[in-house]
Amino acid sequence: MNRLQTIQAITGLCAVLVANTAWAENSPFVGRWHWNRTQSTLPAGEPAPKDVMAEISRMDRTHVKWTLVVLSGQGQSSVESFDAVADGEFYPVTTDTTAAFRVMGSALQATFKGPIGETDTLTCTLSADRNKMTCKGVLSDGEGRIATYVDIYDRM
Repeated sequence: MNRLQTIQAITGLCAVLVANTAWAENSPFVGRWHWNRTQSTLPAGEPAPKDVMAEISRMDRTHVKWTLVVLSGQGQSSVESFDAVADGEFYPVTTDTTAAFRVMGSALQATFKGPIGETDTLTCTLSADRNKMTCKGVLSDGEGRIATYVDIYDRM
């Protein structure tokens, strides 16, 4: 895994989905979100996806559920659906990636681990009007090299 565009989007969305486990299905995170390419900052050399759309359908004390559509810069589309446990333990989210989520006040820290020791750790928050989410992340390749990024999503 070289921090695939999908993982970047998944990470941001996972974090947003569980940012406050006290909210029920009418959580302000439930709905459709669109990645804001112009306001987001990718790690140096990282190819940007052409588009990212997400639909968050569930967020409660035990699970988060969403569907993610990523359109690569080459025009290839991938669709991923996830139903993740939100209890702070690591669980598989794809065949080779695990994730854990931890609520920290009004924000959430999410950590993804890849098959060769790489990690993606980020913190996501909502804007005051709950129409924008900001996810600040740090990538580690497992060999001491790190890169930072910021993903911004707008409510549709």
